[in-house]
Amino acid sequence: MAVAGQRRGADTKAEIRKVAIELFTERGYEATSLREIAERLGITKAALYYHYSSKESIVRSIFEAHLEALDELTAWAREQPPGPELRARAVDRMVDLGIGSGMAVMRFAMANQHVIRELHDEKGRENVFGKMTELFDILTGPDAPIAEVLRVRAALLSVSLVLMSSRGLDASEAEIIAAARDIAHTLIGSGKPAA
Repeated sequence: MAVAGQRRGADTKAEIRKVAIELFTERGYEATSLREIAERLGITKAALYYHYSSKESIVRSIFEAHLEALDELTAWAREQPPGPELRARAVDRMVDLGIGSGMAVMRFAMANQHVIRELHDEKGRENVFGKMTELFDILTGPDAPIAEVLRVRAALLSVSLVLMSSRGLDASEAEIIAAARDIAHTLIGSGKPAA
């Protein structure tokens, strides 16, 4: 691990988010202090404060990063030709969002639902819903039958559901990701996952 002064700001913030999520999930949000996060990172508490003023600001930053990734996925989908191939590729990209930190965030959310409710206000929930709805609309188009619309929505939402449901299972991250991909592809009707 590089010394704090040798890291770039964005890299340091990403590392702080990663370690914070690990600790929040292991120990619980309330039981984890900023001092413990700094210690696990090998930086001073002052260095941590330079990037984040509180645990709440770390959690907000984590969800902002996921919203940005969702924006990128939506922008990408908007540029692609419509059809079943786009839907299958969108499923793969949604699963890819869940790999690594995405899985940790889902587990944190399941373990600390009260924190998520407190920090993720109604406006934030509406923002996530709006972004997902935009992606759904791009993938199905305006004239799709209701069954197709619901199949696409269920497929994409199943990725998060599988990741959240995996908490406590004796399975590797690779096994869980493979299952999420398989389930989502089955729901979307694209058959086997894309290679």
